[in-house]
Amino acid sequence: MVDAVRVLVCDPIHPEGLEALRSAGLIVDERTKIERDELLKLIPDYEVIIVRSRTRVDSTVLRAGSRLKVVARAGIGLDNIDLQTARELGIKVLNTPEASTEAAAENTIALLLALARQIPRADRAMKEGRWIKRELVGWELKGKTLGIIGFGRIGRRVAEIAHAFGMKIMATKHIREPPKELVERVGAKIVPIGRVEELLAEVDVVSLHMPLTPETHHFMNRERFNAMRDGSYLINTSRGGLVDEEALLEALKSGKLAGAALDVYEEEPPKNLELIRMPNVICTPHISAQTREAQRRISITLAQKILDAIHEH
Repeated sequence: MVDAVRVLVCDPIHPEGLEALRSAGLIVDERTKIERDELLKLIPDYEVIIVRSRTRVDSTVLRAGSRLKVVARAGIGLDNIDLQTARELGIKVLNTPEASTEAAAENTIALLLALARQIPRADRAMKEGRWIKRELVGWELKGKTLGIIGFGRIGRRVAEIAHAFGMKIMATKHIREPPKELVERVGAKIVPIGRVEELLAEVDVVSLHMPLTPETHHFMNRERFNAMRDGSYLINTSRGGLVDEEALLEALKSGKLAGAALDVYEEEPPKNLELIRMPNVICTPHISAQTREAQRRISITLAQKILDAIHEH
């Protein structure tokens, strides 16, 4: 049992993990609509804070948390947490990249299929009483080339599923070599990230699976959109800041890109809807990890990591 450790939950997570924390003796307070001013007032009373992407844990919040030992992110990305300040203060930062891999990969493939067959447009027309069969000529995944930028857990799973559809795979290599067995199994052509333009010039669809860092901000910019094949597509289920949305809008308007599917945005929720309202853009509200199975795994996995971290202290 762990005594007198207090946990502040700032964003909603599956109850099973929170119950595990309570069963272990932690005091768990759920304030899932908390705003910044209130967070700064309350944080000095807690050893652990749990967040998702909504709550920003910047230097001010971390320094106000005089008892803070753990920042736990229910999900993958850590771009809303000041990692450098956390390191300086000896605060452990946890996340759960392994828990939502399947959900995020499947959502990427769902968006790929929706682009290929214009499913949202077809559904909308049917509900409006319009039969537009002749206008809806799609394309098949088989034989097309998918370019995966960011070949980590999710990118690799996307490659496996896309390969099962008969797609050819190209992917970027960062520092570490991707698993040789997987590369051979899916027949992937690997390109160093520094030569990403080679990938962009060859593929029919680009799918982004990178973390958002100062180096990757606006990774997809005008130059890289211009390097893509005419009539190709972009899918982003990773982080909105990877894409220069103005440049994407230009590429879509000019016909350079045939379409895009976005689950993430530079501003969430977006206020400027011009890109979202483009007829060749499919949009979802940051739902890649939003499956029952993934949310339960995230919660349980995070709870165990929190308990392990507390015991280490």
